Amino acid sequence: MEVRSECPGMESMWNSVLSKEKATDLLYWEDVKKTGTLFGAIILILFSLTQFSGISVLAYLTLSILSVTMSLRLYTSALHLIYKTQEVHPFQTYLDLDINLSQEQLRKYSEIIVLYVTSAISQLRRLFLVEDLLDSLKFGVLLWLMTYVGAVFNGLTLTILVAVAVFIVPLVYRKHKVHINQYLGLVRGHIQNLTSKIQAKLPGSKPKAE
Repeated sequence: MEVRSECPGMESMWNSVLSKEKATDLLYWEDVKKTGTLFGAIILILFSLTQFSGISVLAYLTLSILSVTMSLRLYTSALHLIYKTQEVHPFQTYLDLDINLSQEQLRKYSEIIVLYVTSAISQLRRLFLVEDLLDSLKFGVLLWLMTYVGAVFNGLTLTILVAVAVFIVPLVYRKHKVHINQYLGLVRGHIQNLTSKIQAKLPGSKPKAE
């Protein structure tokens, strides 16, 4: 406990590490029940959005949650009336949680958001204003490919595919890591060779620092 008081940054760093470990465990299906529940809930919501409007899905989802919490609350109250037991609110632990953010936390999160926004704007500026010709060409090719992707899939379909990939790809990569790294290394080598040849012929491109 003394270490936490002397090093206030250690607690946030430790919490960050724990959250990353929990996220990794979810993606690697360490707890099949938790990951399956989360994966199923996300896919169910996304497929619901393909059939109903976002407002309807949100309303039904919140109504379902309210029905569950209200049922549990009535159940505990009924037990108290029938068996004269001590009534304990089933969600008292969550009601007692302090969800207020301190000024320091607000400042920290604001700085992080501003950092990401300014970094994104800086990258877009250098790409659109052609600071490096090769990078702008690759960005243009990516946008051109996205026009074909958009013609085949809508945004919601792409979101579903991304959600499935997030839960499936890490598990597949973990099981076949060696072979996948070999193929990725070969592909990366060919891409780097091709990029170097193209970059050498472009007058406005800048050599990348190794």
